[in-house]
Formats: sequence, C-alpha cells, structure tokens
Amino acid sequence: MPPRRLRSVHDQSRRRSARPHSRHPRLRRQRSAPNRRGCREVPAVLDAGGPALDAVTASVVAMEDDPLFNAGRGGVLTAKGTVETDAAVMTGHGRAGAVCCSRHARNPIRLARAILAMSPHVLLCDPPEQVCRDWGLEVEPPEYFVTDARREQLERVLAGRHQAPRHGTVGAVARDYHGHLAAATSTGGIVASAVGRIGDSPVVGAGTFARDGVVAVSCTGDGEAFLQGLVAHEVDARMRLAGEPVNHAAMGALTDEVSSRVTDGAPATGGLIAVDASGRLVVCHVSASMLAAWPDHGEVLTSV
Repeated sequence: MPPRRLRSVHDQSRRRSARPHSRHPRLRRQRSAPNRRGCREVPAVLDAGGPALDAVTASVVAMEDDPLFNAGRGGVLTAKGTVETDAAVMTGHGRAGAVCCSRHARNPIRLARAILAMSPHVLLCDPPEQVCRDWGLEVEPPEYFVTDARREQLERVLAGRHQAPRHGTVGAVARDYHGHLAAATSTGGIVASAVGRIGDSPVVGAGTFARDGVVAVSCTGDGEAFLQGLVAHEVDARMRLAGEPVNHAAMGALTDEVSSRVTDGAPATGGLIAVDASGRLVVCHVSASMLAAWPDHGEVLTSV
C-alpha cells in the first residue's frame, strides 16, 4: 500500500489567551473558504506524485494572493506605511531558501523557492527587483501590496485606538508519495513594526523546519519568542533525540519556548502545524485559537 499523501495549512493564531489546545478537541467539519482555498491547491500536486515542496509552495501562493491574509498582497504595514514580507521554504533533504524584507516579488514564497534553487545563499534580505526578474518571478509595484484595510488598521494602531496584532503568518506542511517532507511559511510581519524588523518565519529552525524521517513544521505567533526559542527545530529535536511523538513534541516546544517568554507584558502566544514521517498531522497552539485546514477522505476540514 503506497504511503498517504498528507498536508495541512494554517493562516494565523489569535492572541486572546495562553491556554494550550490540541487539534482534536476543536476538530470540526466546518467550511472556511480562505483556508480551504489554500489547502485545495495541494491535492493536484501530491495526487499526481509531485514533490512536497511543490505542494506547500502552491498552497502558500494561494494565500499570498488573497488580501485577507497577512502575507503577500494585504500584508500588514510597517510604522512608515510600507509592506515588508518574509518567507521561507525547506525540504526534508535539509535544503532551504528564505527571504526577509521582500518588497518586489508578487509571491515571497516563490522568491524563497528561487533562492533555494538558484542562489548559493540560504537567506537574502530585500533582493533587488532585477534579481527577481532574472529569476523569472512576477514583480509588482509597492502600491500593489498595500490595501485600504491595512491603511485603516495602521491609522488605528498609531492613534492608540487599536492594539497592534502580532499574529497572522500563513504556512503549509506536506508529506508526499515518496515520504519526503516540506514546510513553507510566509508573513507580512506585525503592524507598525520598525522598518527592517525580521520575525521567525524566514529563519530556518525558528518558524520553518523540515527533516525527512522526522517532521516538517510551520509556525505562527509572537515572532520574537519563536526566534529565541528556535521552536520549529525544537519540535524536531524532541522527536529525534528524545523520542517524543509529534503531538507531545509540538506542545512541549510551545509551552517551554513560547509561553515561558513574555511579550508586551504577557506570556507569548502562537501555534504551529506539523506532519511527521508517518503522515500524522498536528495543529497545536498556546493561544485562544488558530485557523488551520487539512484534507480528510476528500473533504477539507478546518479548525478555528
């Protein structure tokens, strides 16, 4: 019997509490159009025998193109009203590509993929427009990425009428027909951040990680906490070195490395999605909720 082809996507965690949740108590057969859109980009790739890296990239591209998400077009604005996006991809073979402060590529995740394939480097900061064009990527002017909703949000935050949300990353993990794993993560960062601020999403081991035979992880939440805790790699280490199952490793990493840190005077919050070498999917968070989607016998399930 061939191995199952599994994938999961997330688009944010919501910071209202720091209570731990596992996937199962909140599993619901409900339909969430934005999450389903990202998840449904994947089956055509995996069911045709395509690689996990293609699958997670396609899923994240769909979410980057939707202005509802804090990634690509519709990303949150810096304090100066600009959009600076971060993204990363990693394969279970141990290869990765990442970008931070991207301003030109229509799809930052495709830029990260191009860095993996065409650059001797792993992480580039603000690659020039011409580099993006040379790599065959679509580029857009700055105004493409800025939406009216994000302008209004920034105005409220700067005026002190609204607390700046710190979550909103999108991501995907997958295991393909051959058992290979991959993870992809993309974000617009946090509202009213300093220009040049970099979170965990493009940092391999912090917000994105994959290792064949172990796990693929994509994170969302208070980026500074995930950076300091190297949360994505911590999940891998707990599984590989301590023999923990993926659900225990994920919750342990979040509890020990995220909830234990303080952001804005309160315990940091966030979550992650992961798939292990056997195909077990986990949606895990230490926040009030986390939006995620995954396939189940031809139907797309979502959790909130």
